Amino acid sequence: MAQVKEVSFLESVNLMFDRAAAHVDLPPGLTDQIKACNSVYQVRFPVKFRDSFRIFTGWRAVHSEHRLPAKGGIRYASIVDQEEIEALAALMSYKCAVVNVPFGGSKGGLRIEPREYDEYELERITRRFTRELISKGFISPSLNVPAPDVGTGPREMTWIADTYRSMFPGDINAIACVTGKPVTQGGIAGRVEATGRGVQYVLREMFRTPEDVNRANLEGDLAGKRIIIQGLGNVGYHTAKFLSEEDGAIIIGIIERDGALLSDKGLNVEEVAMYNRAHGGIKGYADARYIEDGHSVLEAECDILIPAALERQITAENAPRIRAPLIAEAANGPVTFAADEYLRTHGKVLIPDVFLNAGGVTVSYFEWIKNLSHIRFGRMDRRFDETRGHHLIETIETMLGRPVPATQRARLMHGAEELDLVRSGLDDTMRQAYHDVREVFLSRNNIPDLRTAAFIVAIEKIALTYLEMGSY
Repeated sequence: MAQVKEVSFLESVNLMFDRAAAHVDLPPGLTDQIKACNSVYQVRFPVKFRDSFRIFTGWRAVHSEHRLPAKGGIRYASIVDQEEIEALAALMSYKCAVVNVPFGGSKGGLRIEPREYDEYELERITRRFTRELISKGFISPSLNVPAPDVGTGPREMTWIADTYRSMFPGDINAIACVTGKPVTQGGIAGRVEATGRGVQYVLREMFRTPEDVNRANLEGDLAGKRIIIQGLGNVGYHTAKFLSEEDGAIIIGIIERDGALLSDKGLNVEEVAMYNRAHGGIKGYADARYIEDGHSVLEAECDILIPAALERQITAENAPRIRAPLIAEAANGPVTFAADEYLRTHGKVLIPDVFLNAGGVTVSYFEWIKNLSHIRFGRMDRRFDETRGHHLIETIETMLGRPVPATQRARLMHGAEELDLVRSGLDDTMRQAYHDVREVFLSRNNIPDLRTAAFIVAIEKIALTYLEMGSY
């Protein structure tokens, strides 16, 4: 492959946007408005501990407010910068539009290596960062709602929510200022697994569509498909766990920070995750072949490659060596624009991040609704459903003259709990998004791939909002 100049993450997202926008007929200037990042706030603040002051830098970007609140995670990482946050905020706008979640797009980041601080120190840093964002209107149940991302989780979201409540004690909806909280703190069942579960639901839907499977030069269903997954964090772990335990896929490779594991017979995801947590890495895991250059395992032979770590993992440099026929982007921006162009023109099928990893924001939407309604899902109708199931069983047994088997009885009498409803709503959302994108890809002329189709879906939905509101 000839030498190709790579561009930044933000430029890559914008080039993907431009490629799709060329297929959309909009009034002059509206495309530019949809593409532009509306505002970015940079903050530097001191925190005193260990008898000294440390200065931290953070950002919160609001890409689009065509819907409110704007939505997007907060990540803690030593490599965070403003361009990355703007790129991720843009992807959030498009992602929410594709999956019909009525949010604008936002993103936040703090330049910090979380492993260098203990829990007490992280709490002080998080609460101070939160106060800085709140003071400028960048955290609010009605305007801007963060969620977990790389380096953050339910613990940090609890600190953010508590800080907001302390500053606005009279706000009855204060707990809705952030999502991804523990269930005991106003969170929702199924949020932790949501992004990985969404990836599973999209892959299931694709493999229910033989035409799409054939396009990827594969056949059959997910059972037996050999998968390499990069990243064993929240998204990668749940994706690998669900696909292997529930769909019969074989996880032959896991790539982590300190290397990679390969096993033709398949890896036990739970065992690898436990080892990783206990030892701070996967090196030394006994039941697999260890590859020190983990990044090179992206190029190993498999059926499905799932990058579930950070952006810019597949570039113009290594794209010619990618052998997987199907690449599923569980991370944000793992494939650069140049690599995307190469892979597409060489017959690879990519399921893009712009809707594949939208399970997290979808379930965050459910959590936000739950917080605003002040009642958990299923509380009003679960027992009613159980009673109705009991009456149905009695009717069946009377008509047949024999008892309904215990397994069927349990299924008929099961009233939907919150987790059941969350998974049902997520499954429906991801299936619908897949088919919305697929329809654009197949029904319109000269649409090169699913990524372009997904961006077209997003652009048209956001444009319609502006036009109907008269904001343009």
